[in-house]
Amino acid sequence: METITSENLLENFTALPPEAQKEAAHFIEFLKTRYKSVKAKSDDKVEDEPFIGIWRDHDDMQNSSEWVRGLREKDWS
Repeated sequence: METITSENLLENFTALPPEAQKEAAHFIEFLKTRYKSVKAKSDDKVEDEPFIGIWRDHDDMQNSSEWVRGLREKDWS
């Protein structure tokens, strides 16, 4: 398989019949949409979400493991 460059990609594209060019263009648009949404998700930073830190000022949440353990003991005993 040859190395893909912009030049040989364009050359191969223009060598296709018009209907195949249309299919290739649609596929490229599909890929752009697919990878745009993946990129958008990966750019989001969890620490920027509004829910981060909502329990910061709660005295009962200083140790989350202990807090969960207490809930389980209370609810499952």
